[in-house]
Amino acid sequence: MTPEHRARYVGAIDQGTTSTRFMVFGRQGETLCSAQLEHRQIYPQPGWVEHDALEIWANTRQVIETALARGGIGARDLAAVGITNQRETTVLWDRRTGRPLHNAIVWQDTRVAPRVAAFARQGGQDRFRDKTGLPLATYFSALKLAWLLDEVPQARTLAEAGDALFGTVDSWLLWNLTGGPEGGLHVTDATNASRTQLMNLATLEWDEQLLSAFAVPRACLPRIRSSSEVYAESRLPALAGVPIAGDLGDQQAALVGQACLSRGDAKNTYGTGCFLLMNTGERAVPSKAGLITTVAYRLGQEKPCYALEGSIAVAGALVQWLRDQLGLIRSSAEIESLAREVKDNGDVYFVPAFSGLFAPHWQAGARGVIAGLTAYAGRAHLARAVLEATAYQTRDVLGAMAKDSGAPLTELRVDGGMVVNELLMQFQADILDVGVVRPRVTETTALGAAYAAGLATGYWRSCEDLVANWQVDRRWQPAMSAERRAQLYHAWQKALERSLGWVE
Repeated sequence: MTPEHRARYVGAIDQGTTSTRFMVFGRQGETLCSAQLEHRQIYPQPGWVEHDALEIWANTRQVIETALARGGIGARDLAAVGITNQRETTVLWDRRTGRPLHNAIVWQDTRVAPRVAAFARQGGQDRFRDKTGLPLATYFSALKLAWLLDEVPQARTLAEAGDALFGTVDSWLLWNLTGGPEGGLHVTDATNASRTQLMNLATLEWDEQLLSAFAVPRACLPRIRSSSEVYAESRLPALAGVPIAGDLGDQQAALVGQACLSRGDAKNTYGTGCFLLMNTGERAVPSKAGLITTVAYRLGQEKPCYALEGSIAVAGALVQWLRDQLGLIRSSAEIESLAREVKDNGDVYFVPAFSGLFAPHWQAGARGVIAGLTAYAGRAHLARAVLEATAYQTRDVLGAMAKDSGAPLTELRVDGGMVVNELLMQFQADILDVGVVRPRVTETTALGAAYAAGLATGYWRSCEDLVANWQVDRRWQPAMSAERRAQLYHAWQKALERSLGWVE
């Protein structure tokens, strides 16, 4: 029996938009121990969002040490570690020193909007969609990287020489875990590469025409690998010798963690943003309804699986905004009790287009609006409108997904931090007219990364093991009349129209 088979657990680094966690899982997908730290959100200008990549790396080291200490677990107890990460966030660092050349530019950042407009004028918003599955948008990494190469002194020269390395956060962490300036491995996986707008969806390779169009030197790019394979052993003391064997963008990791491994399976993750993915199997389905086509996962040397995705920029972040910017609640958990003080939204609708609107609208010029205010409206109505905004946006995406896939969804699996909010989950079922299912393990993002790493090292034998682990915690069934559902959604669409075209 190999050491990997004797090891009792699998670890996962879950590096998200607002925090970093390390979690350890057992064979049934149960959580053994975890630790989590938030990092700063840096806002240099309106619409700009940055992270300190060194702070993220320091927090990663700390949560690994803390979680293992809490569980009384050592490196020899771990069969493997997987990584999952906020996806399009762009890091450019010096290979020789290990220091970033600039703060990481976060996926929500809109500074490249003028570049998006310039590219769209030359060939339309969908000029790269056939190859990448993605529209031109501020969301993806290519234009963020181009901005760094053009605006940071010496960045382009260093990148062309291979001395400046680009990566999404998975690459940054994997490089540091495997030695950093002392021989760190510069790789990414196909799911993260599919979010850069530089990878060809058909070949899973960097595309020369795309590199030329965005003026990105190949020398700075990581090698694209499978989502589930042994990349290298960790050289971090707390994980010394443990194989790093899984790498998935956070939403693809949640798809795997939810065991959505068959064509037609779908899940929605309610985090900082909201991300609905449907597994389309080995066929990359082009979207005609405003969704994006992305790599769902590639396990070992098997053929890649693809997904349709609807990305919503602001979901849980709106609750944080209500807490931090307006001070209407002291903690995010308070929003449910505040919203329950009223029987409905009082005809108040909140469209949280803080960074424009993502799927299925792709309107960079939209901005947030609160519509329908009267003197009757109070704190509780606003809290309810904040929660309902996430459910309405999910319905927008699900409608587009039904058009693209040709099959309406019959059940929605949900996960992420907001699914503990039972008022939101019931309203989600009501406005969709579809059952909503929460699994017993709701932290499916980290679990998906663990699954990828465990499959690569034989800890789990096959995908059937993952499907067998998935268990229902709670179901919500629709309980709203069709007339009321139509009335509410019509009002939401009116509010949505009023958010458009604010930035000209």
